[in-house]
Amino acid sequence: MAAVAAMVAVALLVTLVLWRRQDLVGVVLALLCVLSATVAGVSVAAVRQRDDPEPDAATTAGQPVDGLSGIDADTLETLDNLDAVRAMRERHRGRFSDR
Repeated sequence: MAAVAAMVAVALLVTLVLWRRQDLVGVVLALLCVLSATVAGVSVAAVRQRDDPEPDAATTAGQPVDGLSGIDADTLETLDNLDAVRAMRERHRGRFSDR
């Protein structure tokens, strides 16, 4: 599907360049070209995602894999507490200096 959509997008682009139409037909061709390119990109992304191995069930979604604290930037922004940010930085410095 990705190859067909890419070929259609290229054919439409060549048609647009050769005709040099600046009316409704040109706009429709340009929109179809963009749509075909988008379909090709989404198809390629879907194939790549399907080929990727499944994530390990032991790791929780959204949690860091490298053993760092489970607090992410969104949580810290929600808290908006400078003391919490300072404490987390000190914990991370302690972990990295122990290694």
